[in-house]
Amino acid sequence: MLLTTRIIRNQEKWIEKFLLFSAFITILTTIGIVLVLTIEAFKFFREVSIVEFLTGTEWTPLFTKKLYGILPLLSGTLLTSFIAILVALPLGLTIAIFLSEYAPRKFRNYIKPSLELLAAVPTVVYGFFALTVVTPFLQKFIPGLSGFNSLGAGIVMGIMIIPIISSLSEDALNAVPASLREASYGMGSTRLQTSLRVLVPAASSGIVVSVILAISRAIGETMIVAIAAGQQPRFTMNPFVPVETLTAYIVQVSLGDVPHNSIEYRTIFAAGITLFVFTFILNTVSHWLKNKFREQYE
Repeated sequence: MLLTTRIIRNQEKWIEKFLLFSAFITILTTIGIVLVLTIEAFKFFREVSIVEFLTGTEWTPLFTKKLYGILPLLSGTLLTSFIAILVALPLGLTIAIFLSEYAPRKFRNYIKPSLELLAAVPTVVYGFFALTVVTPFLQKFIPGLSGFNSLGAGIVMGIMIIPIISSLSEDALNAVPASLREASYGMGSTRLQTSLRVLVPAASSGIVVSVILAISRAIGETMIVAIAAGQQPRFTMNPFVPVETLTAYIVQVSLGDVPHNSIEYRTIFAAGITLFVFTFILNTVSHWLKNKFREQYE
């Protein structure tokens, strides 16, 4: 008996060391990414004013007249992400409420994994779907819509991130104590009133986190916007014209036509660190909101 206990303890120690090593590798990888981005971006900002970079409204580092204002790429990124959230949030939250409160258990067990398969579809497939199906369909109703535009790309991005919102929100709704449901029904509330006025506020921390994670996913999306949104950096909020996002520009420069160690090549690190800062801020806000709402409803 004593020997068996020692063996189990030794196994647990080895497992603990392995988990610690895995966490350490993850931390080192993150630090390495941040260091590479920071060092290369610092080399870029030694030649380009950071004020010009943050406030300029023209981005033409690959043209003869080189301008390095990041705002056109930022506006394209935010525009496509905003359209995606407009599509994904109402649909995803509605699906989550239906699966949690209305759907039979057997139906939920089948439909939820099927819905999550949307997240497994390669994004290049979504990109061609946006370009060859969604955009031609939209052009029937919007005659002036360009063949490359942020509207079609944003809608398809919204479809892609629906599983993130629906799955995480449904888990948050299921985690609400049954006593809250019973109390609401005992007061004479209907199922819809209970869902919207009791369960959604109680699960708000998980729902908000799911939305912010979906926004982060949309901001970091590459292939859909690279294929369907175009590669024309312009400072605009018009969803009917071609735009370029931060990720699409990084793909464009990384194809190999730009010499390494040139200022044009280093622009991808400046764009990359901008993207990193955005996602870092979103994740920090997500963590803060999660803790705030959890304290509010505890």
